[in-house]
Amino acid sequence: MLKFMSLTTFPIDCDVPSDREQKQTALTYLSEAWAEALHDGVDGDCLAQASLFTAFAELVATYGEDAVAKFVEGLPGRVLNGEFSVGLAKQ
Repeated sequence: MLKFMSLTTFPIDCDVPSDREQKQTALTYLSEAWAEALHDGVDGDCLAQASLFTAFAELVATYGEDAVAKFVEGLPGRVLNGEFSVGLAKQ
């Protein structure tokens, strides 16, 4: 008779990056892809719109339309508070 180990006997992988580390890694990848696309002549506004579409499509696939709609309700305040103005020159 074969006896299988239960999942509780396996060690926990301590090398799994934290949520914050994963977000930083993702931002690095996206920044590099963005810079490469700009270098190849893709317009920044087109990149932004395609990025937003892709991001919202992923969020809808993960959380559903209602949750994402509720999330985006808070975006105007966050934009007006300067949360997305990182790196922009103040005029």
